Amino acid sequence: MNLNGDYISDALAAQVGGIGIAPGANINYQTGHAIFEATHGTAPKYAGLDKVNPSSVILSGTLLLEHLGWNEAADLITQSMEKTIQAKTVTYDFARLMDNATELKCSEFANELISNL
Repeated sequence: MNLNGDYISDALAAQVGGIGIAPGANINYQTGHAIFEATHGTAPKYAGLDKVNPSSVILSGTLLLEHLGWNEAADLITQSMEKTIQAKTVTYDFARLMDNATELKCSEFANELISNL
């Protein structure tokens, strides 16, 4: 049972905006093997709706890039994410918490990230 771990990880994720944005990494520092993944589940009720925030998966990818030593690429993605969120062009989960935000679909948010690279 990992219930206490779930409580702790959810509380920490809340500090950065929730599990929709918190990246995840499982790293074996003895062997160097690692897995990078979103910190949340699959949310099947949102499947096909082009709605959910892809930030957790994207930021998990930046952790992977950093693990591989590709810091410049990771930094570009992180800076793009920061610029996009600061412009208040965000998915529904953030838009409902921000004044004067523009709510974007998942694909539109991804296009904004690409534009801000």
